[in-house]
Amino acid sequence: MARFDNRYSKFVAFAKIALPLGSLAILATLFLFARGREVDLSIPYADVDIETLAREQRVEGPAFATVTQDGAELEISADLVRPDLSAEDVANSTTVRGALRLPGNGSVTLKADDGVIDGSSQVAELSGHVEIETSTGYTITSERIATMLDISKIESPGTVDAIGPAGDLTAGSMVISQDAETEAYLLVFKDGVKLVYQP
Repeated sequence: MARFDNRYSKFVAFAKIALPLGSLAILATLFLFARGREVDLSIPYADVDIETLAREQRVEGPAFATVTQDGAELEISADLVRPDLSAEDVANSTTVRGALRLPGNGSVTLKADDGVIDGSSQVAELSGHVEIETSTGYTITSERIATMLDISKIESPGTVDAIGPAGDLTAGSMVISQDAETEAYLLVFKDGVKLVYQP
């Protein structure tokens, strides 16, 4: 048996035994008393209805923007758009919003419950509760309007109610378009206009 004559030799001999045993004790403690961590192995997917997506084609939150032939900027967006399976280049949409920015700082904003966009005819027909606001101070409501996609023209073929600087009015139809001669953009009420003037 080896004999140690000084303190240093005794310490080295003790360390050769104590340190490995201490390391083993620490490792054993880590494995025996370690708490299991809850790991979520699921992949975060969007909350969507897979069966509905497989059954029907649709796009949520689309936006369409273009510049008309007369230089106006037209933007149309919707909460949901579905292709019309019975007609080519036709899409049905819900909760439609639109903005027409005319040259010269004029603007028209649109809101409607539903819409049908016909790409081949270059027209969007809005229905339900349709509301139009112009930068000249008019708020117009109707059940149905049509807006062209290639030129600046918004038309209501049916009855409209309007509130404006001149007062409250009703009319059988309405059109917003560019005058061919003056190139100015005009809001015209037609077909039995009734105005309640507010001085």
